[in-house]
Amino acid sequence: MSEWYRRNGDVLILTLHVQPGAKRSEVAGLHGEALKIRLAAPPIEGRANAALCKFIAEIFGVTQRQVELKQGAQSRHKVVAITVSSVDPENLLKS
Repeated sequence: MSEWYRRNGDVLILTLHVQPGAKRSEVAGLHGEALKIRLAAPPIEGRANAALCKFIAEIFGVTQRQVELKQGAQSRHKVVAITVSSVDPENLLKS
C-alpha cells in the first residue's frame, strides 16, 4: 500500500503536495510520501483550495460536497478526505 492515501471505511484520505499557479491542473506523480497535484489556480484568497476540491471531485467521480480539506489550508502540504468514491487512487499514477 502507498503512503499517500489510506481508506477508513467509506472515506478515502489523501496526502497531497499542491503546486498552485501551474499552466494546467493535473496529477504530477509522487512527491515523497504525497501525491503531487499541479493547479492552474493562483494561491490567492482560497482560490487554489477551491480549485483543488473541484479537481479532486472530478477525478474521483464525486460531488464537491464529498471532498473535504482536512489539513493545510495555508500550506502546499494538504490532507483531503473523499467520501464514497469507487475510483482506485493507484490508477491516478498510471495515467
